[in-house]
Amino acid sequence: MRVQINRLNHVQISIPPGHEDKAREFYGTLLGLEEIPKPEVLRPSGGLWYNVADIQLHIGIEEGQSPSKRHPAFEVENLEQIRAYLKENGVRTKDEHSLPGVDRFSFLDPFGNRIEFMERTAVK
Repeated sequence: MRVQINRLNHVQISIPPGHEDKAREFYGTLLGLEEIPKPEVLRPSGGLWYNVADIQLHIGIEEGQSPSKRHPAFEVENLEQIRAYLKENGVRTKDEHSLPGVDRFSFLDPFGNRIEFMERTAVK
C-alpha cells in the first residue's frame, strides 16, 4: 500500500500551562498570525490555534519542555526586514547555513520553541 499524503495540515508546538496570554502576545501581536477558535471539545485542554498560510499552527499545553532541534519552518517574504523587526522587539535570531536558493534564520519563542523563517532566492 502507498500512503497518499495530500498536504501538511498543521504543526504543533507546546507552551507551559497558564501561558496562553504570553503566547497570544508573541504569535498574535508580534508575528501578526490570525488566531482561530479551537474546536469546543478541545478547549478544556488549553492552548491556541493560528492560521499560517495554508496550514495551522497549534500551540498545545505541556509540562516539562526541553530544548530540541525540532521546529517548524515558514517561508516568508522580506526575510531581512523581518529579522530587523524581530531584533527591534527583543527577539534574538540565529543565522542558519544558507541552502541553494534559500536564505534562512531561526529564533526561539518565549517558551524555547525553535522557529525558522526562510526565503527563496536565486540559486547562487
